Amino acid sequence: MFLNPITWPEGKRSAACVTFDIDADSLIRTARPEDAELRLQPISMGRYGPTVAVPRILETYRRLGLTQTFFMPAWVMQNYPETVEAILKAGHEIGHHSWMHEDPMEHSDDREAELFERALEVHVAMTGRKPRGYRAPVYSFTPAMLNRLIEHGFLYDSSMMADELPYLVETPKGSLIEVPPHWGTDDWPPFAHFGEIDYLMPIRAPSDGIRAFAEEFDAMHEAGGFWMPVLHPFLTGRLARWREMERLLERAMEAGDVWFAPMEEIANHAKSGASTLRRERIGMEG
Repeated sequence: MFLNPITWPEGKRSAACVTFDIDADSLIRTARPEDAELRLQPISMGRYGPTVAVPRILETYRRLGLTQTFFMPAWVMQNYPETVEAILKAGHEIGHHSWMHEDPMEHSDDREAELFERALEVHVAMTGRKPRGYRAPVYSFTPAMLNRLIEHGFLYDSSMMADELPYLVETPKGSLIEVPPHWGTDDWPPFAHFGEIDYLMPIRAPSDGIRAFAEEFDAMHEAGGFWMPVLHPFLTGRLARWREMERLLERAMEAGDVWFAPMEEIANHAKSGASTLRRERIGMEG
């Protein structure tokens, strides 16, 4: 059960959005800037995402008739313009995901603001519009960034984890919709093995890793909730893993009562019923 249930459009039982963070080789270049160019293995692993996995993912979406959401650091957008073009041509949403996947805890907020604005300019130049949503690198989200999003008129964030359903976040600057992720529906724990950034997990079989997402979907669908995998093309976009995810998507769509929509539509729908949403107050008394 949910304390603040949401009624989904068209009489659908549950809602879903499969999100991808296309970090590409920004991860190794940010983690090891002094010698990243010498580290061809992690660079090539990152490049697999936009060059091999994204076309595979887009083809699945085309076949299934899905329109979903991708988050991209602006540096990745600049270095992989064909990927941006292919995503936009297929009608999908691209959200703000930092400049180069930097951790805001590693530099001043003035520096973070500068990088945020630089990334915003790239989004406008390459997509023709300001992004409506934001996801912080590794969910590293600060009060200053929250207020920055509100001041820039962002509709939603997807970095905080106070609920399973979209909720309203209020600060003295205003409010936005939080579309919450969770590590239980993130593909880093089952699939990431990245020694250069000190993240070494035991690799799970594709069916084992995707089974966790399937169980999350089944629970959310039964309860009338919201299912949002947080995936990375260089991880889940690998052939065997994506085959398992395709099968899960096909099963979800065959149910006939799941509302698949991009994050902007999910957030807009939640906002339309803001009076019934859970409220999370940050930086406010009471």
